[in-house]
Amino acid sequence: MEATAELTCVLLIEDDRNIVDLVRSNLVARGFRVIVSTDGLDALSLLKREQPDIALVDLLLPRSDGFELCRQLRQHSTLGIIVVSARWEETDKVRALNLGADDYLTKPFGIEELLARINATLRRSRPAPPVDGAGNVVRLGDVLVDLAAQSVTKAGVPVRLTPTEFALLRELVIHRGTLLSHATLLRRVWGPGYATHTEYTRVYIRRLRAKLESLAGPPLIITEPRSGYRILAD
Repeated sequence: MEATAELTCVLLIEDDRNIVDLVRSNLVARGFRVIVSTDGLDALSLLKREQPDIALVDLLLPRSDGFELCRQLRQHSTLGIIVVSARWEETDKVRALNLGADDYLTKPFGIEELLARINATLRRSRPAPPVDGAGNVVRLGDVLVDLAAQSVTKAGVPVRLTPTEFALLRELVIHRGTLLSHATLLRRVWGPGYATHTEYTRVYIRRLRAKLESLAGPPLIITEPRSGYRILAD
């Protein structure tokens, strides 16, 4: 169990009572606080009132669209979002990631795997240690990245990044000028079990570009076809 589990609130959006009971009992036993929405209709009000740290979202809900819930949760918060769904098609995974999900877990799943996904997502939301000798404030054109404060501005305007988006940007920034492969980024940002999940890097690089690059300006993130990504040193 992670040391901060007792401080963590999980919003579980799931209509299957057996899964609700299984997940809630296991998380509560490990010190998490769990709030449940069985149809998703009250998810935004629970988000506002309870301020959860992470949400587990089923896509197949009787009265709500799980994809739309991901979009709404991401629009209102930078909390971690893990989709937990019986839908296994890659198109569903990519769509959920595009709408703001941090991770995608297919049913049936083991509790230990779910806990590992939760803890990995939570780790990305915590401040990373300072970068020795690399400088904690980095300017990339009109983009200013403060690694210590985990903040980004573009032309002086704050840019809201999710913890996963910032974790990916951080790896590129502290290794700027160096080509980082998909597998390297996946291991460093998502964890050792994600090295082949290249759809994660493709989607999140696209999200970073949409938020940080200008249509009329030079690219911030360079793609090396079939190899990976880099940010230029200067």
